[in-house]
Amino acid sequence: MGDEEPGSRHHGRPTRRPLPTAHGETMCGIAGVISSAGVDPDLVRDMCQAIRHRGPDGEGYHVEPTAVMGMRRLAIIDVAGGQQPVSNEDGTVVAVFNGEIYNFPELRRHLLDRGHLLKSEGDSECLVHLYEEYGDDLVHRLRGMFAFAIWDRSKQRLLLARDRVGKKPLYWCRDHQSIRFASELKSLMRDQSVPREVDLVALHHYLTYQYVPAPWSIIQNVQKLPPGHLLVWERGVESVRQYWQLDSSPRTVLNEQDEEDRLRELLLEATRIRMMSERPLGAFLSGGIDSSAVVAAMAMQTSERVRTFSIGFEDARFDERSHARLVAQRYDTDHHELVVTPALLDVLPQIAWCFDEPFADSSAIPSYYVAQLSRQHVTVALNGDGGDECFGGYLRYVLAARLSKIPVCPSFLAPGLSRLGTMLIRRDSRTLLRRAGRALQYASRPQSRRHALMMSYFTPEQKTWVYTDALRAQLGEIDSYSLLDDAYLASNADTGLGRILQADISTYLPGDLLVKVDITTMAHSLEARSPLLDHKLMEWAAGLPIDLKIRGKETKRIFRRAVAPWLPDTLLTRPKQGFGVPLAAWLRGELRELAFDTLTDHSARSRGYFRPEAVLHLLQSHQRGADHSRQIWALLQLELWHRAHLTTAPGCPVP
Repeated sequence: MGDEEPGSRHHGRPTRRPLPTAHGETMCGIAGVISSAGVDPDLVRDMCQAIRHRGPDGEGYHVEPTAVMGMRRLAIIDVAGGQQPVSNEDGTVVAVFNGEIYNFPELRRHLLDRGHLLKSEGDSECLVHLYEEYGDDLVHRLRGMFAFAIWDRSKQRLLLARDRVGKKPLYWCRDHQSIRFASELKSLMRDQSVPREVDLVALHHYLTYQYVPAPWSIIQNVQKLPPGHLLVWERGVESVRQYWQLDSSPRTVLNEQDEEDRLRELLLEATRIRMMSERPLGAFLSGGIDSSAVVAAMAMQTSERVRTFSIGFEDARFDERSHARLVAQRYDTDHHELVVTPALLDVLPQIAWCFDEPFADSSAIPSYYVAQLSRQHVTVALNGDGGDECFGGYLRYVLAARLSKIPVCPSFLAPGLSRLGTMLIRRDSRTLLRRAGRALQYASRPQSRRHALMMSYFTPEQKTWVYTDALRAQLGEIDSYSLLDDAYLASNADTGLGRILQADISTYLPGDLLVKVDITTMAHSLEARSPLLDHKLMEWAAGLPIDLKIRGKETKRIFRRAVAPWLPDTLLTRPKQGFGVPLAAWLRGELRELAFDTLTDHSARSRGYFRPEAVLHLLQSHQRGADHSRQIWALLQLELWHRAHLTTAPGCPVP
């Protein structure tokens, strides 16, 4: 096609060309304390030391009697410059920043035209001057991933902000005279005044979703700032508000080919602006459509060989390396692979330490290892995260569309059907009866609750069964599914399936997938970038009619067609495999002893959460052939988290 610009049509593979360069910086760990009673600078230094892995290249601090902010730096661009904290001309506005602002060259030009004096060539300094110009509305001008803190000394006012989708984390807690914030919970826990008590409501939600959803954290009185939100703390009073929500109202589409062209343009641009780096850069390549399309978009826009990294398993059902190799060969990438075996699972206590909260998505294991493999060669890695949520790629969406045709049973029958379904699932290992039990559960619920049931690790009935009497009495009236109800109702999509996609974008995506990527990459001082989660591309995709995403059994319809010229045919037609692990088999084999020993010993039983006989039943039933792997894994990760963070255990770092 020649040297086409990203705005032109790409039905094939354009000629490679050099990338434009820019100056900026990435800061990957922040922390701070604001207190009218005064702040000990050594405390904030210790908080930053706890997240040194997020930024091993340097540190910086702003210190005044009532406000101390610090950061750890992972230098990506403008390696020689770009120090933090940054301030305005007279030092009255100070900021620390974690992330990347991809449109900062335009922002710098705008600020210079407005008469601001910029001391560096980086992106973080733009924040303080944008704050001077636009106040809290500065967030609307940012394109990228970020979590930042701005301290306005003249007003004694702190502004915390998190990016639209939730790529970068931000924890906070307060008392009557102080507020503390940090990129990771372990950083806040360096402050001995922060309580070390488990939030039981957060635990209750964790067992449903496999992660602790924002704004909760697993620790009492500590919260996560939700994606797309601002927090203002001024003279002891805080307020939190949402500044961005995806608009899923559908637009009229007259020509599908034009939409496919536009998708390619947006993906090429979103990828190009994420390839600016003075440090080595590569990509995760799973063998799925999303990461393969990103690698293709990278290869089209650079004269250098793209470095790609894949993880595989000995179990062929979970191994996608052969598909990844097809893309690597097509684009002549510098390809690297690693096979994850049970022998490598000795790292589980370390993974529990990296995740500051219980986290039961087993794909954290290959994510950890692909980040470790990548960091041996690169400092920045692009990925395909977001494609399934934005374009309808999960098979559960097809199931949801089918279930929407089943009428909801009368309310007086619902409890009985649900109990019967639970009994069949829990007590019978035969596949047919388990499927019948699941069908009864779906029939007893409205559409949003059917989606919640698909997402559940423990259903409400299963939690009631496994809890001790004391925990059941405390949590029995709390409905974890109401979180998905709220997300479903907040969507302005015109179909139930469209609302489910948007609910996943506001819950599962930031609560699970982006946490997994951030924690596993930052554990190895590797920066991950997600072109498919560019907010401009997401906003465009959200307006597509649902049948361009899911039609019959076809998932991700328009995305497949748009990237078809870029990818091997076999990738476009094969069933979705996912980034899973052979967890059920591992828990019957190499991990059997770990699961039994950890979940049945005195420490686990003494916590008072679960009935020992219920836990033992899950373990034994799984060994007999029933699949309780998700429930066992959730319990195991909770216990490993306890030992890593709230008690001292052999092989685990001490908080």
